[in-house]
Amino acid sequence: MNGIEERYISLLTDFGFKRIFGTAPNKDLLINFLNSLFAGKEVIKDVKYLNTEHFGDNASARKAIFDVYCEGEDGEKFIVEMQNAYQDFFKDRSLFYSTFPIREQAKKSADWDFKLSRVYTVALLNFDMKEEAFDKKEITHTVKLCDIKTNKVFYKKLDFIYVEIAKFKKKEDELETLYDKWLFVLKNLYKLERRPKALRDKVFDRLFKEAEIATFTPEELREYEDSLKAYRDIKNSIDTARREGHMEGRVEGEAQEKNATIKRLLASGASVDIIAIATGLPHDEVKHLIVEISKE
Repeated sequence: MNGIEERYISLLTDFGFKRIFGTAPNKDLLINFLNSLFAGKEVIKDVKYLNTEHFGDNASARKAIFDVYCEGEDGEKFIVEMQNAYQDFFKDRSLFYSTFPIREQAKKSADWDFKLSRVYTVALLNFDMKEEAFDKKEITHTVKLCDIKTNKVFYKKLDFIYVEIAKFKKKEDELETLYDKWLFVLKNLYKLERRPKALRDKVFDRLFKEAEIATFTPEELREYEDSLKAYRDIKNSIDTARREGHMEGRVEGEAQEKNATIKRLLASGASVDIIAIATGLPHDEVKHLIVEISKE
């Protein structure tokens, strides 16, 4: 027997996310989710999965590994990623990733006229991105290249869509749209003991079938347990960092608090990202304080 108490997998894990959205037999689930995200502005009828591992132009170049990478009927490219913790230069990473599906469209023929297919980067975020450019009341944010004076779209073929699923608070009886239902599933599937009435739509038949842990092979179960452990390690590190910052604040002054918190987190092996979350400081300042502390 396995040590997992939940009935269904967590889509917040790497294994769970790729099982539901990254396999050809379940591509109808990915299509349905993307169509709910676009809400009629784009209609996807079919996709084919592409290689998720991409290399640069030479052996020393940085490679990119996508969670899900696919192509629509008209050649449009979709990168879909689940991100559980904020990373330094996360926006830069999004832009970097988008360059791979752009560059791979380049044809070696001298007759190529530089016409490109559309590229979508969809980032599902299990945290509040705290981006100043975003409307704080919204969960879904679409970023395009625009003219800052007219606010009109300059280039329509490059979309960055950020979905802050951690901010989704609706309960079962409050789900209205198909998109609501998908956000609820993304955030809460592993917590469910039964299939809610709101998720009795036909499209979710396959989802709940594929997500039921009792049907896993021993190998699938081992892979999921490893993925679940990795996810829990990330979550526990972030939660611990936040608690450390809160506790230190009660007994020390602001400067001493932050230095003490950084020391404790460094001792536990925490990364710069986690320390920044715990202290509320910019990454550059955290790095500076770490250097100063190392001199003591």
